[in-house]
Amino acid sequence: MPRTLARILIDDHLVDGDTTPGAEIGLRVEQTLTQDATGTLVMQELEAFGLDQARTECSVQYVDHNLLQADEKNAEDHTYLRTACRRYGLWYSQPGNGVSHPTHMQRFGAPGKTLAGSDSHTCAAGALGMLAIGVGGLEVALAITGQPLRLQMPQVWGVRLSGAPPPWVSAKDVVLEMLRRHGVSGGVGRIIEYHGPGLAHLSAMDRHVIANMGAELGATTTVFPADDAVHDFLRAEGREADFIPLAAEDGATYDVTEDIDLSALEPLIARPSSPGDVVAVREVAGTEVGQVVIGSSANPGLRDFAVAAAMVRGRHTVPQVSFDVNPTSREILTDLARMGAIGDLITAGARLHQAGCLGCIGMGQAPAVGQNSLRTFPRNFPGRSGTPEDSVWLCSPETATAAALTGRITDPRELADRLGLTHQVRLPEQASVNTSMLVAPPPPHEAAQVRPVKGPNISALPEFTALPERIEAPVLLITGDDVSTDEISPAGARALPLRSNIPELARFTFTRLDADYPRRAEKTGAHLIVGGDNYGQGSSREHAAITPRYLGVQVVLAKSFARIHWQNLVNFGILPLRFTDPDDHDRITTGDVLRIDEVRDAVTEGGDITVRNTTRGDEYTACHHLSQRQVQAVLAGGIIPLFAASP
Repeated sequence: MPRTLARILIDDHLVDGDTTPGAEIGLRVEQTLTQDATGTLVMQELEAFGLDQARTECSVQYVDHNLLQADEKNAEDHTYLRTACRRYGLWYSQPGNGVSHPTHMQRFGAPGKTLAGSDSHTCAAGALGMLAIGVGGLEVALAITGQPLRLQMPQVWGVRLSGAPPPWVSAKDVVLEMLRRHGVSGGVGRIIEYHGPGLAHLSAMDRHVIANMGAELGATTTVFPADDAVHDFLRAEGREADFIPLAAEDGATYDVTEDIDLSALEPLIARPSSPGDVVAVREVAGTEVGQVVIGSSANPGLRDFAVAAAMVRGRHTVPQVSFDVNPTSREILTDLARMGAIGDLITAGARLHQAGCLGCIGMGQAPAVGQNSLRTFPRNFPGRSGTPEDSVWLCSPETATAAALTGRITDPRELADRLGLTHQVRLPEQASVNTSMLVAPPPPHEAAQVRPVKGPNISALPEFTALPERIEAPVLLITGDDVSTDEISPAGARALPLRSNIPELARFTFTRLDADYPRRAEKTGAHLIVGGDNYGQGSSREHAAITPRYLGVQVVLAKSFARIHWQNLVNFGILPLRFTDPDDHDRITTGDVLRIDEVRDAVTEGGDITVRNTTRGDEYTACHHLSQRQVQAVLAGGIIPLFAASP
């Protein structure tokens, strides 16, 4: 039977498992990606595993999140990461070199390769014809040691693109259209594979925009064919030798199908505070704006900045709007300077920042309360910006720049007609390749002599005990649907520098939902969390599993889980249970004591698990959907104790 591209990539890397959708498979991993907000834990996990040298073809540690050095903590992390990379044989991308995803595409990504990354937007590399999957840090650490990446076999969702985007519609509007149709959980359990004649009108970096925000749909990953657009991209990066053509086989069929006529699209925008709340820009035109931010891994291409520069050339943004520009790599910053675009942006009033994630992860650029912020970012979860009561909208660079010029949400088509703006930009054929801020790993004999430097803010990994025979504990928190990892373990300038210090970071756990939760959890000890649908959506940060476990969470009982967080819970010994009847969620109240008898036997046997509410005299039925490997991890108290116990 003719195969889809996703199936070709899976077959080429399959180590073991059943490729029936829903069954667990193991994949050989050739490349890994870590960033500093998750990488410090990965390095500690490599130490716990006793790794000598990385066993992948290429593993890279990027520093792109914790760039603001308001005190010594981030600088300590950078030193630790640099020295740990030397010890374990990883490449090190220095602070300011660029956001991990576009920088990895520029320097290391290659068609046909597998990439596991401790960042949920790792899927962006699918733009090059890679099988790139975002996972928790512990999964990446295992891949670096040579272990297969294990996940549930997804369905393949074929999205056929036809037509060409009209002026002032770009790649961001394509993925926003997908989110408008399907919401933030429409891609769960699926790989999205784009194909069709419309691809001819999307560059490799346009595809990066679409693949990146596949994470917002909940998809396992996104793949595009490696065709002329990918060939052109690699040629411009001086890496033409890495190109191989890849596409679905003729006659391939998909588990799920979709059609998008690019010519029928219009500028779209996601309203606060969900990437899935998408409307046409014209429907909200006139809304006042106080901030515009261009950049992030969701719109990282040279074109995305160049079109903004072309729109503001010879003009000035309105005084009530802070117009922030975050270049996504040093290479792109250099190319913008070569083109004269930096001068156009600065003259127009732009605030130029260093190459990095910055406001996307809440590290600076927090908006004022009560003011709308338009961003070309992938996420607008509540409080992610660093402002608890924020109003963040997601849109294309064209729509964002139009707002910077007018002070209001403005359809860029209307502004173009009024001001005579051009949508066409000329990009250099050759990129300004500069590898001076990429530090290669030393030879193994030198690496063996290195000792990673740990500052005072680098704590040890907590030691977690095995799952008990019986659980009887109170429910300390009940959440609604679509709770994100940002709400479980916040980012932002206060919490993010503590990513290497679990006891200190734990003080922020769930505080966006319940400011008193950490104090109550510390006082209570063992307890449960009850969640809604799509619990743990968003970032891959495993801190959202570690800090609740550190504070005493033994079980999360939810309607459904987001893929990465579900695996992270297992990795750190928290039992993730799903309500058989989702309506049971509403029959539980904070403070109720839940009991599960003979829980180890129940988890091992699978099937229905009875949860008794001893406070109310109720009973609920739950199940876990874990593989045998995951069951063993939960029983042991997590992957690390399981690994330590293995012969």
